[in-house]
Amino acid sequence: MWLLFAVLSSVFAALTSILAKVGIEGVNSNLATAVRTLVVVVMAWAMVFITHTQTGITGITPKSWIFLILSGLATGASWLCYYKALQMGEASKVVPIDKMSVVITLLLAFIFLHEKITIKSAIGCVLIGAGTLLMVL
Repeated sequence: MWLLFAVLSSVFAALTSILAKVGIEGVNSNLATAVRTLVVVVMAWAMVFITHTQTGITGITPKSWIFLILSGLATGASWLCYYKALQMGEASKVVPIDKMSVVITLLLAFIFLHEKITIKSAIGCVLIGAGTLLMVL
């Protein structure tokens, strides 16, 4: 089931980039990010209430609160930078660089989460990096 959601995430991320590039024309990138964020907040809370999981908020540990807040700050910074880059550059160049986050995530997972880097994932990282370079040059 995770694979289905991962594929759907990829499709929606692609749509996000194309829709954003069209929608951001003539709009300040920070304002556009704020509008997008508001929509995401409403949608996320709607899902919480639809799935009746709102009572779980009291079970969130202080450690989880800290890391969820930090993750939210990182997401906000990422979105602000992404929208500014998208406004200034071509989507076909901005998006591949943004997707370098895959390589960075693998490295950070190795360093901080002690996840293993296999030969296959190392080769994949190199190929993603090389592919990104080819796409943006």
